[in-house]
Amino acid sequence: MTTSHSFSHSFHPFCTCWPGATVWLTGLPSAGKTTIARALAVRLSGAGRRVEVLDGDENRAVLNADLGFSREDRYTNVQRVGLIAEVLARNGIVALVPVIAPYADSREAVRKRHEASGTAYLEVHVATPLEVCAARDVKGLYARQAAGELSGLTGVDDPYEVPADPDLRIEAQAQTVEESAHVVLRLLHAKELA
Repeated sequence: MTTSHSFSHSFHPFCTCWPGATVWLTGLPSAGKTTIARALAVRLSGAGRRVEVLDGDENRAVLNADLGFSREDRYTNVQRVGLIAEVLARNGIVALVPVIAPYADSREAVRKRHEASGTAYLEVHVATPLEVCAARDVKGLYARQAAGELSGLTGVDDPYEVPADPDLRIEAQAQTVEESAHVVLRLLHAKELA
């Protein structure tokens, strides 16, 4: 005997978990995206939430190792990471995504994917000024670019399209990492996602 089953992730009778969500932290290199995401992950997991940090460098090294840094490849990078985040989020996990995502159209495509599946998506612009990011230079990218060893650095010789209307904009250079993480956590509470 064959039975037909219909499944809706939104109304699954055995799911008693919080709703998932994607929190995309966009900003220049060395803006503090990953540091804020990791601090937020500690707070969320400490409160019993299922959380994953989809670090941009880790994704580039494994999932997107075949991609370069052309506009098309950057778009593809964001779409692949966006798909993973959406799948995690629609299954009750808070996906924290500290990925530059320099182009507005790629970020909008990820937002639309989430909307299509009824999955929460929050865009957080970590708005650390270029001069602060260059002074931090966590990975030495700005120094390499200045020395002529690197081209296509986002915000310097490749564009970064600042989000026009993010769900949250953080001036991370004006507060501690913990304060920045707390501001994002407050947004999740306000949206009833944490």
